Amino acid sequence: MINAIGVLGWGVGGLEGQAAMLGEPVPIPFPQVVGIRVTNALREGVTATDLALTVTELLRQRSMVGKFVEFTGPGLDSLSWAARGTVANMAPEYGATVVFFPFDDETLNYLNLSARPAGLIAKASAYMQAQSLWRRAQAVEPVFDELIELDLAQVEPSVAGPHHPHQRQPLSRAGASFEQHVTADREVFFEPSFHEPISHGAVVMSAITSCTNTANPAQMIQAGLLARRARARGLVRKPWVKTSLSPGSRVVADYLADAGLLEDFAALGFDLAGFGCMTCIGNSGSLETHVEAFARQGLKGVVVLSGNRNFEGRVNPKVPAGYLASPALCVAYAIAGRIDIDLSTQPLSTDAHGQPVYLHELMPSETEVAAQAANVVHPELFRQRQGMLWQGTHHWQALDADASVQFPWHAGSTYLRRPQYLADVAPVPATRLAIDNARALVVLGDNVTTDHISPAGTIPADSLAGQWLRERGEALADLNQYSTRRSNHEVMVRGAFTNPRLNNLLDPGQAVHKGVWAWNADRTAYQPLYLAAQSYAGIPTVLFAGINYGAGSSRDWAAKVLSLLGIKAVVARSIERIHRSNLIGMGVLPLVFAPGASVQDLHLDGSETLAFQGLEALKVGENPVTLQVSRTNGQTTTAALSLRLDSEQELGYLGHGGVLPFVIRKTVQRTRQGALND
Repeated sequence: MINAIGVLGWGVGGLEGQAAMLGEPVPIPFPQVVGIRVTNALREGVTATDLALTVTELLRQRSMVGKFVEFTGPGLDSLSWAARGTVANMAPEYGATVVFFPFDDETLNYLNLSARPAGLIAKASAYMQAQSLWRRAQAVEPVFDELIELDLAQVEPSVAGPHHPHQRQPLSRAGASFEQHVTADREVFFEPSFHEPISHGAVVMSAITSCTNTANPAQMIQAGLLARRARARGLVRKPWVKTSLSPGSRVVADYLADAGLLEDFAALGFDLAGFGCMTCIGNSGSLETHVEAFARQGLKGVVVLSGNRNFEGRVNPKVPAGYLASPALCVAYAIAGRIDIDLSTQPLSTDAHGQPVYLHELMPSETEVAAQAANVVHPELFRQRQGMLWQGTHHWQALDADASVQFPWHAGSTYLRRPQYLADVAPVPATRLAIDNARALVVLGDNVTTDHISPAGTIPADSLAGQWLRERGEALADLNQYSTRRSNHEVMVRGAFTNPRLNNLLDPGQAVHKGVWAWNADRTAYQPLYLAAQSYAGIPTVLFAGINYGAGSSRDWAAKVLSLLGIKAVVARSIERIHRSNLIGMGVLPLVFAPGASVQDLHLDGSETLAFQGLEALKVGENPVTLQVSRTNGQTTTAALSLRLDSEQELGYLGHGGVLPFVIRKTVQRTRQGALND
């Protein structure tokens, strides 16, 4: 979000980050820059979330991988620093490297509000002025590789779903989108304590969560005032909706408490659950007890959240649909209890007098929101929290750890285990980078995200990962989340590709399973992917996919699990930026089809052998690679592929089988040379 205040920065793959910590450079290809020229201003009642979802929809229609996006134009004068932060934080959802807002007077307002030291503010101001980086309304606008015009006055209240952040829907089409992409069936589920039946499309979870929207004081205060008005009218959430409030910062709770809005949130069920990544990353906990049972019986529920990702099964594996929304709309949908409602025209509920209550009646004006924000959001709150930043809580201060040069691995630990991908690293790399006699193991469709590949949420007790933990004495209540077990490769590799949305398209005749299943090497058993992959020991395997493979979080485990499963190459129509670098960091080839081609053209069934020609003389740039498919009947098919390498560094990583083997060998060589010199 620093890009919202004139500081250029972007994420790198986790493996690149590790390499940088060990002294290796991170290559930065020179990017194309796409400008978004904004005019006019957002209308009353239209939020920064609505703008962010509109930009996401707009840019996902273009090829944005590896590109920078910069906002310009007179409309910037109307966008607050908080609105800019909301928009900037959505960059990964359409593949852009960064979304940048220039430094201007509004940026300076943020530095003062957030209690930055006066000397720092003076230095930043002087630098921006001297470098002509301070945006002025009358200044000449920059020139971009591509320019997109966006009229802020045309942005409308929206949600995005049911499966991707770019699936923006006006409020009038939310229900129709669920019927189109999930189900139009009207099966009824009844629990007497609910006092009314529910059906598919019931909102079973509503969460105000994630750094994307909760860092915006205007949106949080807007939601709190809406909750206050709803409370005054006697409205409550529906009994089947699980609700929670988990801001990204304690400052948010501070100013909400000062405004008395925490009580209003709590009255509608949005109790303060904690801070940081929670529901948005899958740490959502269980559903309401009866809804849990209904989900097992086939209820297709909906989660509404103020996060930035809603991939199927991400928030909760039992909830197939998710809609991104502003915090205020999260409150509104909790009251309505269903997604098939047009919040712009239909009543949310009825009040204590039986009168219909509409969203527009509850929504506070921008003037009210601004007045409340001016009263409670002030520098002292930021100053107090910043003072605690490096001290930590008393819990943190009480932590103890073994003091040693090398980490003392404990064989019985189910959280920290020596990673298998670093076992048996040979003193020198392989003499040639080649993949011959490989087999197709998995074929996937479009928009497979890193969440689908390597989940972060709750570990199911009946999963392979859950079974592994239970066999080692872990209680059912202590299985925890994949995100907390990420230093245990045994858990992470067993959880790979288990998202119920995924299905192996290599053999469409097989029954649909929850997650990816595959044939074992001798094709005698069709098994969960982890089990099937074990039978290919010594046989390189390949994963095929469609467009946007590896979108979403910069989750390095989405690449690590491929290496642990023995997958040597990914061949897709397109691969997202950070995941591509993580694949290279694990020694996995990120290959793309020629434009217009796809895996469907190859008509694979898994019995073929695959060879990749052109890997012997790789160089920086685009490398042509030919995939040769040899069938059991003696026929041969070829496909043109491309392997892009951005630097000599990436070339070295592939040659060594990944970043960490590269660094280990380099360190050993340097140490030995130093010993010889001594």
